[in-house]
Amino acid sequence: MNLSPILLMLAFASPALADEIWVTNEKDDTISVIDIETLEVTRTIPTGERPRGITFSKDHSVVYICASDSDAVQVMDPDTGEILHDLPSGEDPEQFVLHPDNRHLYIANEDDAITTVVDTQTRTVVAQIDVGIEPEGMAVSPDGKIAITTSETTNMAHWIDTESQSLFANTLVASRPRHAEFVKDGTELWVSSEIGGTITIFDVATQAEKAKIEFAVKGVHPDRVQPVGFEFTAGDSHAFVALGPSNHVAVVNAATYAVEDYILVGRRVWHMEFNADRSLLFTTNGVSGDVTVVDVAKREAIKTIKVGRFPWGAAFRPTD
Repeated sequence: MNLSPILLMLAFASPALADEIWVTNEKDDTISVIDIETLEVTRTIPTGERPRGITFSKDHSVVYICASDSDAVQVMDPDTGEILHDLPSGEDPEQFVLHPDNRHLYIANEDDAITTVVDTQTRTVVAQIDVGIEPEGMAVSPDGKIAITTSETTNMAHWIDTESQSLFANTLVASRPRHAEFVKDGTELWVSSEIGGTITIFDVATQAEKAKIEFAVKGVHPDRVQPVGFEFTAGDSHAFVALGPSNHVAVVNAATYAVEDYILVGRRVWHMEFNADRSLLFTTNGVSGDVTVVDVAKREAIKTIKVGRFPWGAAFRPTD
C-alpha cells in the first residue's frame, strides 16, 4: 500500500507537546513535571539539595531552581533536565524573582539576612543588600524599579531601589511574612503573613498600608489558618491564597478585599500556579505529597496528583 506524502508526514510526526507545571519536591531533591492535558506526572528530574523556589526565564529556555541546602541557584535545560551550571546565590537561597530585564535574579538568603542580586549572563553577584532576619519572599514591580524582600523574623517588607540596589523603605506587616506580589499594574503590593494569618496591602506610591485581609475557615482552628503563597486570576480580579495547614485555598475579591470562598485541597498547601488561560490552578500540598488541581470557574478541586515528598514551589511552562 502506497501512502501519500501527507499521510507519511502524519504517521511519523511527533505527538504534540502539552503545557506543563513544574513542582519542586523539598525532601526528594527532585522536580515533578505535570502534563496539563493528561494531569499526570511525565518526568521526575533530580536537582540539588532541598529545591524550593523555581522560575523560568522569559523565553522558557532555562529554568532556575533554588537548591537551598546546596547554597546554589541551579540553571537547568528544561528539555533535557540537565543542570547547565550553578549561579552564586549566597547561603540558603529560598525564594527569588527574575527582574523584567530577564537578566538579574533577586534572591532571598534566609541564613545571611541579605538579598543577593545575581547577573545570570555573567554569573556574578552584582550586589548584596542587608535586609531583615530570615528573608524569604521576593517580588519585583512590573516596571522593574522596585524589588521587595520580606523578612520572617523582623516582620517587614523591605523596599529596594533596583537602580541603586539600596533600601529606601521598610514597612511592618504581621508575624512571619512569606510571599509578596505586585498587582494592579504595580500600584499595589500584597504581602502574606503566615503566623499573623493576614495579607497586608500597600499603596506602592506611598508605601502606606491601605487594607488588611483576614481569614476564617469554618471548623478549622485560627492557628492553622496560615496564608503563604497566592496567585491572581486574569485582570487581577481575584486572588487565590494558600492557607497552609488549614488545607484550604481562599478566594479573595481583589477590588473589595472580601473573602468570597474557601476550597478544600491537600494537606499544608504552600504555593500554587495557573495554567496558560488561568482556568486551572495547581496547588502544592507539602504534607500529603501531592498537587491539587482546582477548576477556577467552579472553585472546586477536580483531581489530586501524587508527586514527590514535600512539594514546595510551582512554575508554568508552555511547550508550544
